[in-house]
Amino acid sequence: MTTPRSVPVSPAGGGFAALGLSASLCEVVAELGFATPTPIQAQAIPLLLAGRDLIGQSNTGSGKTAAFGLAILQKLRWGERRPQALILCPTRELCAQVARELRRLGRREAGLAVVNLSGGQPIKPQLAALERGVQVAVGTPGRTLDHIVRGSLDVTGVGILVVDEADRMLEMGFGAEMEQILSGVPKPRQAVFFSATYPRSIEAMTRAHQDNPARLTVGDSDGPQARSRQLAYLVDDTGRLDTLLAILRTSPPESAPESTIVFCNFKATVARVQQALGAAGVSSASLHGDLEQRQRDFVMARFRNHSIRVLVATDVAARGLDIEGLDLVVNFELPFQPEIYVHRVGRTGRAGQPGLAVSLVGPQDRAKVKAIEAAIGAPLQRLAAPSGDRKVAGADAPTAGSAGHADAAMVTLYVSGGRKDKLRPGDILGALTGEAGGFPGADVGKIEIHERFSYVAIARGSAKRAIERLGAGRIKGKRFKVGLPS
Repeated sequence: MTTPRSVPVSPAGGGFAALGLSASLCEVVAELGFATPTPIQAQAIPLLLAGRDLIGQSNTGSGKTAAFGLAILQKLRWGERRPQALILCPTRELCAQVARELRRLGRREAGLAVVNLSGGQPIKPQLAALERGVQVAVGTPGRTLDHIVRGSLDVTGVGILVVDEADRMLEMGFGAEMEQILSGVPKPRQAVFFSATYPRSIEAMTRAHQDNPARLTVGDSDGPQARSRQLAYLVDDTGRLDTLLAILRTSPPESAPESTIVFCNFKATVARVQQALGAAGVSSASLHGDLEQRQRDFVMARFRNHSIRVLVATDVAARGLDIEGLDLVVNFELPFQPEIYVHRVGRTGRAGQPGLAVSLVGPQDRAKVKAIEAAIGAPLQRLAAPSGDRKVAGADAPTAGSAGHADAAMVTLYVSGGRKDKLRPGDILGALTGEAGGFPGADVGKIEIHERFSYVAIARGSAKRAIERLGAGRIKGKRFKVGLPS
């Protein structure tokens, strides 16, 4: 097999139309506020549209999902309800993110059908969706292979196969499943690998399953961690919680952050930190591997729509989270591997915006700090821990004009209808702001539509009235249950 040809990354110029995308996709991109392609989008999209096999090495937040998503959408044959694109992801969180992004980019195509084939989810709805017919399947390796073996996923018509975060999949032990899937999708087909790192195991896999691939590398200087200010606060173990609370009040640049992820190494630490935040009046929730998918979805919906301000998480959340405008990442504990630090920091400073990452560093962490600095090619800025002599924002009742709140400004409501009920965000927004609802638009926040249910953020003071009016009224002529999720 031919050695991959490296393609230099040049500055993105000429906008998305210059990349060969259709007018309708360019219009969607403009509606979503993407003015200029990221470096990997500018280089990858023309190659993908030309049918080239591709190896893309880039960090979290580089825009790769939109790169392969836009190319896939342009190449789909809309008259065929059979799998034409298969995307493999390491976690169900990343599967959900990728599927959501494809639906968002393809929202002008009424016939678009995307199925999420991730593990840990009920299989019957997946079987039903495949029976009805889909153009794109997004799945974890184990569940995807299960469907292929069952015969429920027909891969004979797949024209493009994307392996997203390939290094992470191998780290998680999915190598055998990946090999079986790659071998089972018949050639000719386009094979695309995206990976933050390029170990020998990935090199061997690409040699076996790609044909003359182009190689794109977006260096660390283009990654989100390079745009983030990275601080290390020197603490002892007994002072970690006090330091965290002080950071949430006084965090640079000038004010307390609106949205923060606090990373811990263990589930027990997550529980301890969240308990301390609750006692201090800081609105928070936890995310770890023991949560069921429905619970994870609800936690992430609340975090995205600012019903909670702090997410305390293990590294199950380090990859694949769909979060925009994250202000701050705190490493309550440094991870055991520097690569995990890079992925954690990749949660902030996204979409070209500067971010802030703070690590709590104890005397026993010297070796970890040295390995992290070698991995990112720069020193962490060491500072003394901030003083805890003032109250944490939100710990006391706020005064007039205060930026601190004991509770987040929004509350997330559950609506018992979703995409299968033909609901769209505008339908729920209209029910709330129309004559029957009477709420000002400023009281309504982010609306998320799932398969069988929806979440809507509403101003905390309006939540009770919104539940009553939505529950008593109709949305698109139908009655739905509305309330606070249990």
